Amino acid sequence: MKNSETDALARRVAALTRTGLTEGVHAALKHELEREQARSSLVEIGVRFRRDLRAPGQA
Repeated sequence: MKNSETDALARRVAALTRTGLTEGVHAALKHELEREQARSSLVEIGVRFRRDLRAPGQA
């Protein structure tokens, strides 16, 4: 890798997961993508907030 910090991070991940560099980077990127996709968007948060405000029995 061209960036020394990225290379060091990739090597740490690979060592901790006992995988090769490519597999370690792949797993880390896949994990980050899944984490980002699981986050609610601001629109979803706003819709839930509005729905909760309108829920019956809420004072």
